Amino acid sequence: MNTPNKITLSRLLLIPLIVFFYLATFIPYARLVAAILFVIAALTDFVDGRIARKTNQVTDLGKFFDAIADKVLTMTGFILIIAVPITGTAPVVWPSWLGVVCVVVMLAREFIISALRQLAASKGKVLAADMSGKIKATLQFVSIVLYMFYAFFLTDIAPNLSTSVVETSTGIIGLILMIVLALATVLTVYSGVHYLIQNRFVFKDEKKSEEK
Repeated sequence: MNTPNKITLSRLLLIPLIVFFYLATFIPYARLVAAILFVIAALTDFVDGRIARKTNQVTDLGKFFDAIADKVLTMTGFILIIAVPITGTAPVVWPSWLGVVCVVVMLAREFIISALRQLAASKGKVLAADMSGKIKATLQFVSIVLYMFYAFFLTDIAPNLSTSVVETSTGIIGLILMIVLALATVLTVYSGVHYLIQNRFVFKDEKKSEEK
């Protein structure tokens, strides 16, 4: 296993630690640790690919690991911020329905694109990732990290502040994060539609094409 693949594997190995610290409310600053670990894991997504291309170590195993690690990391992060209670019974994403809708849309996009790539692979074709997909992934990472830091603020910092300061700050921060999450969702939909249109040749029936 070459160096880029080891870095990709480390991203997968960090996921259980992220989950543990995000859920470990009995540990002081645990959610801060989870957020930092998520940042490190997200950065490995850019490091492994750059090293692989620069050193000519791009492999099929690396492509497989990278795609799996990205999706598992992203979906784990989204599940944590929409399902784990922070204040009472509410998750850090508010309103909670927004988080559910956004994550369902993003999951649908990933399943559809994965199915498209499988269809292309069955026809001996490889579909490369495009720039919109990379920007989408970056914005998804950013939205998750911001919500994780916000969760840390709510659980470890806010209890030590006055009620007025907490209400003002949570209102402003919550609105900003809602916008970021909505943008990530819109870009996810756009990148998915763009990718489908760009690779629509995959849906053509090869036998009919040959007959023509």
